[in-house]
Amino acid sequence: MKMVLTDSDTLEKSVEKSQAERVEANHISDSLTLLLYLGLLVLSLLTIWLFKHMRFWFIHETSLAIIYGLIVGAIIRYSSNPREISVRTFTLLGNPTGSLSNNVTGAPAVTTADPLPPEKVLLNMLELGSSGNRTRVYEYDYARRLLNRNVNAPVLSEKATFNSEVFFHVILPPIIFCAGYSMKRKHFFSNIGAILTLAFVGTTISCAVVGSVVYGLTRLSRSLSGSILFTDCLLFGAIIPATDPVTVLAIFNDLNVDVDLYALVFGESVLNDAVAIVLAQSVEKYDSLAAGSATFEGGAIVTSVLSFLGVFFGALGIGSAMGCLTALITKYTLVREHPLLECALFILMSYSTFLAAEAAQSTGIVAVLFCGICQAHYTYNNLSQQTKRSTKTFFELLNFLAENFTFLYIGSHVWDLGFVATAFAAILLGRALNIYPLCCLLNLGRRKIGANKMHMLMFSGLRGAIAFALAIRNTSTDTRKMLFSTTLVIVIATVLLGGGMATQMLHWLRIQ
Repeated sequence: MKMVLTDSDTLEKSVEKSQAERVEANHISDSLTLLLYLGLLVLSLLTIWLFKHMRFWFIHETSLAIIYGLIVGAIIRYSSNPREISVRTFTLLGNPTGSLSNNVTGAPAVTTADPLPPEKVLLNMLELGSSGNRTRVYEYDYARRLLNRNVNAPVLSEKATFNSEVFFHVILPPIIFCAGYSMKRKHFFSNIGAILTLAFVGTTISCAVVGSVVYGLTRLSRSLSGSILFTDCLLFGAIIPATDPVTVLAIFNDLNVDVDLYALVFGESVLNDAVAIVLAQSVEKYDSLAAGSATFEGGAIVTSVLSFLGVFFGALGIGSAMGCLTALITKYTLVREHPLLECALFILMSYSTFLAAEAAQSTGIVAVLFCGICQAHYTYNNLSQQTKRSTKTFFELLNFLAENFTFLYIGSHVWDLGFVATAFAAILLGRALNIYPLCCLLNLGRRKIGANKMHMLMFSGLRGAIAFALAIRNTSTDTRKMLFSTTLVIVIATVLLGGGMATQMLHWLRIQ
């Protein structure tokens, strides 16, 4: 029996074939991208070995990852021919809610002779407010075709240009956990008062100073005064104090620098990352509560402060509880007789802390930090010798790969040189008003923090993975894209220049 294909069947076959070709092309592109990143990591490893072998201390592995990422990113951006994709753009006024259907105001009906659906849909949403207008751009990828006319069914899956959730769920947890797990407990807790003061009070001061200075200076610019709101500046102030002096700490470790200075730099960087994360969430919560208001909302401020306290101490409680629970399990069971099971249990319990905090609407990054501290303080002593070695090596390896992978990513960004210069001036002022007054205050009640150590603490305020990841998490508007690109410039500059000058700075300041 001979089968006769109608025009509709032929069209359907053509659409399916074209979609299969799209899937195959995307698969090849993703594989090449991952291969490129892995190749850069291998190149970084070989270069790091060469520098260590030749005792060349002026460039750290983080700096190498940034340099390689910049070079490859520039090559890809300016020399490659991107694959053409079909894109359709819609513009909506106001703040409509609902699906993309014809009954939504501003969503036009689209008729086309092309039987293939667009690969991407860009939705420009213009939000009108008394304090100014802002445009949010949402990008959607094609997921599947509906077989019926139910317009309320999920047709599109939202996707960011770079999936920032990968940072928070895969890359950042091992970095933060390793920081807590590898902490030198004796020197950390002997300087706990100074560390907590610099981390909590100092980070809050930096946030307020940076946000206020950036907002004040941007009022002088015609191009920026209308597009950047105070909450945007305050969010930038909350993101940018997150320090990551991995380069300086590596040099401290190699040169056996004063242990108290090491503990101050390390402890402040670890805890101020946690504070910066919760501060950024609190600012965003205030922005959502006071949206469209040109003045300060007292109720929104109180709610944001309470949210900060609840999120931070909730995460601290979850992380500490999971760490102590793991310590009890390893102490009162014989799981240490099976090192493989013991190691797997340790890793799973540690990572489940992050997921538990996120599920409780807290912050998993802060929870996993305090889980790492508790695991190092209590659980580590209950582990078998093999598991002690395995967990230390495993998390150090994850931390090394995750940090280098973070700095290999370079994308296309929105730049404003005036805002970048303003941001540099603001962070220097914020760092100075953080370190020097608080250290002078601490000297009244503890052993002295010398002037040379104050200068080194000021110098050690390098920005890194946390600031980068916080900035990239939301790039839906041009303003957020500019904040991200400015953060990226600050990270690159501080790591390359600050990391390269760390050894010389130690000699200039005559630090033992």
